[in-house]
Amino acid sequence: MRILLAQNSLYYPAHGGGDKSNRLLLEALAARGHECRAVARISSFGTLEQQQYRAELDARGVVYEAAAGVVHFTRLGVDVRVVTSANLRAYCAAQSREFQPDIILASTDDPTQALLEEAIAAPSARVVYLARATLALPFGPDCAFPSESKTARIHACARVVGVSQYVADYCRRHAGLDAVHVPISLMEPEVWPDLGRFDNQLVVVTNPCAVKGIDIFLALADQFPETAFAAVTGWGTNARDRAALQARPNVRLLEPVDEIDLLFARTRVLLVPSLWAEARSRIVMEAMLRGVPVLAADVGGIPEAKLGVPYLLPVNRIKSYRPDVDEQMVPVAEVPPQEIGPWREALRRLLGDRAHYEEIAAASRHAALAYARTLTVEPLERLLETCLDETEPESPESSAPGPSLALPNGRGSETGSGAAATLAALSPEKRELLGLRLRRRANASSWFPGIDRTPAPRLFWFPHAGGGTLAGLTLDVPHIPVRLPGRESRLLETPFERMQPLVAALAAALEPYAAGPFAFFGHSMGAVVAFELARTLRRRGLPLPHILIASSARAPQFRRGHVPPPPASDRELLEQLDIAPELAAAVLPALRADTNLYSHYSYRDEPPLECPIRAYGGSTDSHILRVHLEGWREETAASFAVRLFSGGHFYWRDSGAEFRQALEADLE
Repeated sequence: MRILLAQNSLYYPAHGGGDKSNRLLLEALAARGHECRAVARISSFGTLEQQQYRAELDARGVVYEAAAGVVHFTRLGVDVRVVTSANLRAYCAAQSREFQPDIILASTDDPTQALLEEAIAAPSARVVYLARATLALPFGPDCAFPSESKTARIHACARVVGVSQYVADYCRRHAGLDAVHVPISLMEPEVWPDLGRFDNQLVVVTNPCAVKGIDIFLALADQFPETAFAAVTGWGTNARDRAALQARPNVRLLEPVDEIDLLFARTRVLLVPSLWAEARSRIVMEAMLRGVPVLAADVGGIPEAKLGVPYLLPVNRIKSYRPDVDEQMVPVAEVPPQEIGPWREALRRLLGDRAHYEEIAAASRHAALAYARTLTVEPLERLLETCLDETEPESPESSAPGPSLALPNGRGSETGSGAAATLAALSPEKRELLGLRLRRRANASSWFPGIDRTPAPRLFWFPHAGGGTLAGLTLDVPHIPVRLPGRESRLLETPFERMQPLVAALAAALEPYAAGPFAFFGHSMGAVVAFELARTLRRRGLPLPHILIASSARAPQFRRGHVPPPPASDRELLEQLDIAPELAAAVLPALRADTNLYSHYSYRDEPPLECPIRAYGGSTDSHILRVHLEGWREETAASFAVRLFSGGHFYWRDSGAEFRQALEADLE
């Protein structure tokens, strides 16, 4: 694979946990034979900063070329391009065109998403987003600056990978992203010395600042005046923080070092009193590997990094941020008062009880070594490969459910609750008998009720997940509701749980009616069903719809290389669609199937359709944004337009007349 890392921060030398992890990740991929390139930047632009950076490389013996505001060198198989002037975004776009990567890695080190936007625009690359800090994500309670447009860009990525299970869960819960967790914080390939000693001198904190719990560190320094404390300054340490640290006679300031063993050889206890939801905290693992006890906040992904070793201590988490940043470009947090008692007692015990100290030091090193020896880039490598392997063979038609059913006078609501109520009252034996009788009465009109009474041109209407046939909506144009198995009059049929078998069965049912002109209208999940059906018709050499209208739906390429999230519980499914508990037994199979159908759908690249596409949406729909609708433009070689109506996801409830007028015009 050709892999490009687009990093809006320093690549090498770098001391930040995320920056260092990105470098190790790319070096590990290069070691496995992949062609890897990194585009990064110096910490701040300017002539003096450029000179300092080159001097830093000279001191490390790095052979480089410098020209046109870019420093170029190779390190451990990675082609590194470091921008030293203010043209990072343009340079990254140019590198993408030149390098033609298969994969572009972007991450939360780019909070403005300047590089992510360019990566998404790359025509052939799959973008994999590495979520390393919830503070830098544009959604959810941990973020500083929420943004729907930035969230939509992350949805456009082929994969979202969380640095911890906490981060992956956060992305799923608060943005509906199909995030997964695989190891992306690798350790240096080395033998880690055992450095934790009860007689070591320093109680250390790294990157002291508001979000990293400097208030707790300062309070502990005040309460242990005879103990030597040290603060390793970092990206968050501002002038006010430095002044507060320098005011304590028992606190010394240290600059970051690449040889972290030099720091840990002097460290007695490491403090990680973070007040924000730390994604994982690399420094915790690095200290434990060397047998240094860690006192850490019980927030975010830190419990995963601690591996079950004491101590996890309580903090009052930051819950809000001011709408600005400090001189370090760090969001200004509203820091709540802290309870120092648990921290004071834990530190007192480690400083005063040698046997206990040595017990924690040994347990830390044992757990960290066992974990580090399992770390490998291979899970991420496999995930990247799945992004490129998007060919999914079409399932044979024999995988479709059996002949369709028709309950007499079957008319249901959007969830089929009318038929469900009737069926729920039947005994299992009667349900089975009814199912056998209905299968014998199968006919093509089960898929398309009333199709033989509706002359061409016909409009086929594909429902949303859990939806029925046009409930609550009247149209003035001839239309055919698409009735899927497992709902309304087909409630006893086995519903589909995968997209390809469903569209194969739909194509077979539609083929006798494809000669006359027809159009597709798909709402929400139904838009993707209609889209994939049109592709299936094309592969079979059948006529395409004269127009495809995608309603309240993300363009399908937003699910390129999609990884299914964990399945929802039965209770969650029922609550989402407000289903009465007494109907659960009858409707849950269809609800579960619809959920599986869409959650397992993964887009694969094919040429654009030759039919026009229109993307409809509600102006106040919080889940489907205009960028999601605009993406449909890529799926047609004919005309395209976006139409926004007043209202939310079911916008026609608020703008029925406007919607019907637009629909008639587009069909015309």
